[in-house]
Amino acid sequence: MSRTTIVFLASRALFASLCGLVMLPNSSLWAQANPINTGGTALSLKQAFDAAWQRQPEAQSLDQRREAAEARRQVAESWTAEPLSLELAAKTDQPLKNQGDREYALGVTLPLWLPGERSQSGALAEAELVAVGSRASAAQLRTAASVRDAWWDWQRARVEQLLAIERLENARRLASDVTKRVKAGDLARSDQHQADGAAATAEVALADAASTLATTSQHLRALTGAMPVAGSGDAAEPTPAVPADFSTLDATHPAVRELFDRAEVARRVADLTKIQKRNNPELLLATTRQRDAFGEAWQQTITVGVRFPFGSESRNRAKVGAARAEAIETEGLLHLERQRLVSDLDAARLLVEAAQARQAATDKRARLARESRAFFEKSFRLGETDLPTRLRIELEAVEAERQSTRARIDLAASISTLRQVMGLLPEQK
Repeated sequence: MSRTTIVFLASRALFASLCGLVMLPNSSLWAQANPINTGGTALSLKQAFDAAWQRQPEAQSLDQRREAAEARRQVAESWTAEPLSLELAAKTDQPLKNQGDREYALGVTLPLWLPGERSQSGALAEAELVAVGSRASAAQLRTAASVRDAWWDWQRARVEQLLAIERLENARRLASDVTKRVKAGDLARSDQHQADGAAATAEVALADAASTLATTSQHLRALTGAMPVAGSGDAAEPTPAVPADFSTLDATHPAVRELFDRAEVARRVADLTKIQKRNNPELLLATTRQRDAFGEAWQQTITVGVRFPFGSESRNRAKVGAARAEAIETEGLLHLERQRLVSDLDAARLLVEAAQARQAATDKRARLARESRAFFEKSFRLGETDLPTRLRIELEAVEAERQSTRARIDLAASISTLRQVMGLLPEQK
C-alpha cells in the first residue's frame, strides 16, 4: 500500500470521527467510508425542528405566559376592581381620663369598577390570551426558518463530501491504471504525473468538503442540541398547494396573526386607559360599637359610605399616547409584512418551478455523463483514448453528478422555503 493511500485513509477516518460525516442512505460507498459513526443522533427535519423548538426561550416560558394571561382574565371577571380590604379601629380614653369612653369599628372596603372598565378589562385579557398563542406560533415559524436553513446547508455539505469521496476513489483508480500502463511502457511518466495530480486535487476537494460539513454540522447542533449522523433523512417536505392569492393565508399565517393580535392588544390598552382617568371609587361597609362612659349602654351603629376620587384629563395622557403609538406602529408593520409575504410567496413559487426544471435537466446531463464516462473508460483501457481526454471526461462526469445531486437538494430546500413563506411548520412526508 502506497504512502498516499495510507494518508488518505487516515484522513478519511479523522474526518468521520471529528465531523460526524453522514452519507446518503443505502449507499455502499458510505458504508465503506464510514463503517461506524457514533456520538450523534439520526434526525429528520421535523425531529430537528422539534428539538430546536424545545430549546427556545419562547417554548420554555409559554406555559407561564398562558397562566399569567388566564389570571388577568379571571381578575377581569371578578366583582370588584381590586381585592377587598378589611379595616379595624379602636378608640379609648384609658391613657388620659379613663372615664370609660370606648369605640370599636370593623369595616370592609370594596373597590368598584369604573363605568365600562370591567368590560374593557375583560376584552384586554382575552386579547392578551390570544396574543400569547399567536406569539408562540410566530416564534415557532422563526425557529423553523433557522432550522430549515441550517438543515439544507448541512444536506448540501454532506452530499458534497460524498461526491468528493467518489471523485477521489475514481481518481485513485485511474491513477492505478496509469501506473500499470506506465510500467508496461504504454504511457509516459508525464501521464503518471497528470493522474497523480488529479488524485491530489480530489484529496484537496475532499478536505474542503469535510471542513464545510464540520461547520454546517456544528451549526445544526447548536440549534438542535444533537449532532446529526448517518440515518438522518434528506427527503423533501410535502409540497403545499399554493393559493391563488395571499388573502386565503392572511387570517392564518403566524407572522400576520402575531402582528394583528399585538395591534389588537395595543388598541384594547388604549381603550382601557381612556376609562381609567381616576382611581376606582370605593364602597365602605362598617359597624361601630361604642359607649361614652362607664356604666352606659353600648351603642351599635352601621356605616355605609362611598369614596369618589377626582380625575385629571392629563393623568393618563402618556399611557394613552403610548398605547395608541404602539397600535399605529404595529398596524404599519402588519401592512408591510403582508406586502412582503405576498412578494415572497410569488418568489418561492417560481423558485420551486425553476428547481424542478433544473433537476430534470441536471439528471439528464448526469445520466449522459455517466454513459460517456463508461464509454471512454473502456476505450482508454483499450488504448483508443489519450489520458487528457479521459481526465476531461472524468471531471465532466463528476461535475454533472454534483449538479444533479445539488439540484435534488435545492429542490427540497425550495419546497421548504415555500412552506416557510406560507407559514407551515416542518412535516414528515
